Amino acid sequence: MIPAPLLLHAYRNAIFPMAMEDGEIAWFSPNPRTIIPIDETFHVPHGLRRTLKKNAFEIRIDTAFEKVIRHCAERDETWINGEIVESYVNLHRLGHAHSVEAWLDGRLGGGLYGVAIGGAFFGESMFHEVTDASKVALHALVIRMRARGFSLLDTQWMTPHLRTFGALEILRAAYQKRLQACVDDECRFAD
Repeated sequence: MIPAPLLLHAYRNAIFPMAMEDGEIAWFSPNPRTIIPIDETFHVPHGLRRTLKKNAFEIRIDTAFEKVIRHCAERDETWINGEIVESYVNLHRLGHAHSVEAWLDGRLGGGLYGVAIGGAFFGESMFHEVTDASKVALHALVIRMRARGFSLLDTQWMTPHLRTFGALEILRAAYQKRLQACVDDECRFAD
């Protein structure tokens, strides 16, 4: 297991771990870094707007953290191994890692997990078993972050999926400035 103080120190310094194919843990600090603006430039795709209007999903916070991370790891290619799961479940127990879950008819349909430090949320991974569930969870994450005074949503690397929400790449130096400006803010992600 990666010790919690080491993980938190790494995040505060723009570094995060991933498991490699051989099971070894490697540390990364991408340049450029991808963030999703949580202000008015956050883009809600048209299809997601329709889904949100139906209001079919129930959003829950931290009620199934371990289930969420294990679902995220269930891919043919994944950087989430047993050591990563154990390390983030431990961070969750300590109040630093959180899940945003989209439930449908009493079943976990999708969600995401990440780490909250100060006014920053470091999104780690997401999954869905029900169409749009992970997108609904991401939307709920942004709404929660706005309401609680967060200012930085880090998504590490750009993907076509994240681009649909208005994600943008910034140079590492600019990212580090944003991170240092908010990492000591007194924001509470969970109640």
